[in-house]
Amino acid sequence: MVMGAAGSKLEKALGDQFPEGEHYFGLENFGNTCYCNSVLQALYFCIPFREQLLYYYSNNKNLGDAEENLLTCLADLFTQISSQKKKTGVIAPKRFVQRVKKQNEYFRSYMHQDAHEFLNFLLNELADILEKDSDAAKVSTETSSSSEKLANGPNHSLPNGVPKEPLLTWVHRNFQGILTNETRCLRCETVTARDETFLDLSLDIEQNSSITSCLKNFSSTETLNAEDKFFCDKCCSLQEAQKRMKIKKPPHILVIHLKRFKYVEQLGRYKKLSYRVVFPMELKLNTTVEDIDSEYSLFAVVVHVGSGPNHGHYVSLVKSHNHWLLFDDENVEMIDESMVQTFFGSSQEYSGNTDNGYILFYESLGGKS
Repeated sequence: MVMGAAGSKLEKALGDQFPEGEHYFGLENFGNTCYCNSVLQALYFCIPFREQLLYYYSNNKNLGDAEENLLTCLADLFTQISSQKKKTGVIAPKRFVQRVKKQNEYFRSYMHQDAHEFLNFLLNELADILEKDSDAAKVSTETSSSSEKLANGPNHSLPNGVPKEPLLTWVHRNFQGILTNETRCLRCETVTARDETFLDLSLDIEQNSSITSCLKNFSSTETLNAEDKFFCDKCCSLQEAQKRMKIKKPPHILVIHLKRFKYVEQLGRYKKLSYRVVFPMELKLNTTVEDIDSEYSLFAVVVHVGSGPNHGHYVSLVKSHNHWLLFDDENVEMIDESMVQTFFGSSQEYSGNTDNGYILFYESLGGKS
């Protein structure tokens, strides 16, 4: 395998500090599939996700006749990595990439793809498959009244009028948080709150800013007036209002997507913003409804390399057993923690630094939810 030398170099660098039972494998690139490889590495080192996926595989591997899907292909790939005899090397995620392309025509071309769109597609797809699995299991185990229960589905009301919760899969339990969209009518002061779930937060960015300031802007109050007035049910008319977004339930794994690609009207195309946005190793999330600080620790960063949205490359930085590693398709190398800050972005508009943090993965320090 091509990476023999690099692999042994990594083993040499870690020496007797090489974590027991851990595997650091590069992923082969099948023509512009770095968007996929970088996200897979970040997810592989998201330990609760990896453990649940491997557990799923060990419980379902005997279903030889079961239909192949994205979940079985991913579980198979992660199992392949985790059961390698060697500690380092290269694996070709061919079956998984073929499945992605079969499932979604957006990823079929050899053009540069967006890692965030891929992550979004993947997590939603995995959750859908798990929900279908659960529904199928219910159908086979429940009595004849089950069809009636299933027909009522997740919105079936409980006696106290509270809607029954939709099924929470382990994908949701890891990544899903809840936002509250609050709108206050400025005439009658009535507050209307609407909850919505999220698997990641997409944040607008500014030059020389930080994740904390981007999160503050995300939750800042916006006034709705002129053409944007709000229809207040109590006043039965359009009124000026104040609107804000708050995090009601922070997720166990917080995924933050920095909106580095902005549509510029004058140019008629997207432009990459290489702005310097500082992301800390430890993050306090204090934009929550209860004003309780949730503490998070950074464990992976998907980096976009290149000056524009339609070309470039993706790599990922991963923290594993207190060491930072850089995964660049087939190549894996150890990096110093201080190197991570070189991916914040550039404080000068036209600097040569185009290696910028694009998707950040934080794990809650408050234990597993």
